[in-house]
Amino acid sequence: MKYPVFLALAALSVFLSPRLQAQDEPRTAEEILRLVRLSYALQDHKMQGRLRDESTGRVEPMELTMSQQVIRFRFINQPPEIVHLDLSTTPATLWQVKPGGSSRVPLSNSALEVRKMDFNYEDLSLRFLYWPNAKLMGEERVSTVKCWRLRVTAPDRSGPYGTVDLWVHKESGGIAKMEAWNALGKMVKRFQVTKVQKVDKATVLKEMRIESFNPANGDRKGRTYMTLDNPERNR
Repeated sequence: MKYPVFLALAALSVFLSPRLQAQDEPRTAEEILRLVRLSYALQDHKMQGRLRDESTGRVEPMELTMSQQVIRFRFINQPPEIVHLDLSTTPATLWQVKPGGSSRVPLSNSALEVRKMDFNYEDLSLRFLYWPNAKLMGEERVSTVKCWRLRVTAPDRSGPYGTVDLWVHKESGGIAKMEAWNALGKMVKRFQVTKVQKVDKATVLKEMRIESFNPANGDRKGRTYMTLDNPERNR
């Protein structure tokens, strides 16, 4: 099975497919990150879904499209917004479309919440997948799934994260879990796939849990769930 990441984190981990052959298994942290990036770029699906804030019950409908090396999030409620990630550049480029035009999302906005939920534009940009000097921390299981654990460190302080740990599914190269710390080593974010669903011969993301934390005391600030319906093949 395969866990190609979404959301970006999006959407992290959207589709699962046949396992890697043993001879194709990456051996270094950078090879594993390259596999993760490739898994995004090869997707060709559209999914309807929603974000739900656990504390308030507020729901934000969304549409996720993955096609031609672009991940596109379309938020329907007012004010309308489209965020799309161009994977053809290195690093990937995050764009925002609002009434009045389209523009790149500046690094100064990377810590801002998306739709007042518990993820930000840094999460959608996947910048941490391109940080240099990744380290392989070993192997661990996430919900019984065998994963590599990688650690990447930000090359500068332009974003909200100083260090990010990624649990990458060994049989596919997709992300099963992510944890992020700020520059002072305090946890600020966690993503984890909580439910999957069977569609034909593939296993598809059903639900992801996104949690944000107060770095001052470690308390959880909020929890958002992202739920996706069955995927449609792009035409």
